[in-house]
Amino acid sequence: MSAACTEGVDTGFVALGAAKVAFLGIVQGITELMPISSTAHMRLVPALLGWQDPGSAFSAAMQLAALSAVLCYFWTDIRSIAGGSIAAIRTGDWFSPKFRLAVGVVLGTVPIVIAGLLLAPLLNRCDSPLRTLPVIGISCLVMGGLLAIAELAARHERRVEDMRLRDALIVGLAQVGALIPGVSRSGSTLTAALCRSFTREEAAKFSFLLGIPAIALAGVHEIGTLVHAHLDLQGWMILLVGLVAGALSSFAALWVLMRILERFSAWPFIFYRVLLGAIVLWVAFS
Repeated sequence: MSAACTEGVDTGFVALGAAKVAFLGIVQGITELMPISSTAHMRLVPALLGWQDPGSAFSAAMQLAALSAVLCYFWTDIRSIAGGSIAAIRTGDWFSPKFRLAVGVVLGTVPIVIAGLLLAPLLNRCDSPLRTLPVIGISCLVMGGLLAIAELAARHERRVEDMRLRDALIVGLAQVGALIPGVSRSGSTLTAALCRSFTREEAAKFSFLLGIPAIALAGVHEIGTLVHAHLDLQGWMILLVGLVAGALSSFAALWVLMRILERFSAWPFIFYRVLLGAIVLWVAFS
């Protein structure tokens, strides 16, 4: 479907109206934090329903909804890391696990910040070649295969407290892959953390803690882009509806994801990704 532009920024969500955006906000919220690619769903679901593509601006801004869910769910861990890091700085305990984890989060965020700034013009433009269905479908299949390899190869024995700066940099580099629609930020970072032999639930925790700065920066940057594009009041109100719906569904999705990884494995997501990638490619070439 054709894109809707506001001063060169893809703002298709405005034409959808509040009710459709609320529905897509729920879909985005569920898929944003699970390793199944929210971008793939934001392209496939509207296409199947015959709706306007909500656009990359909607997907990026909706990350603030996911951020609120992550902050609420991991608030105890975040507060502990912040408090431990401050205490470590005061006492000069540079080998404190809390301080090392905080530094790791900062270090792991650098690659996606640099890559995001470089690729922003390509990602946000209305005719971005990265948002085509073939790219998304192939990304889903490739990422599903990599997650399967990680699930088979991982020893599932390390905890977040055991994280080294090398681990943070590797997972941070994997996070750059999330800029390619269909890869999934949580999928790429979860895969990398599993390859570093973290347990499934600890790999997910590390993935989300590492993602906090990246998600926040991406969301704020996209809000700034929409401000610069002079999005009107109606557009902001529609976006707000999507953000509220997305925040509620994101928290529920995060709770379900952590229960699945604690009690089972990543295989349900692997099978789903492969099926989704096949469906996206079928839609693209049918």
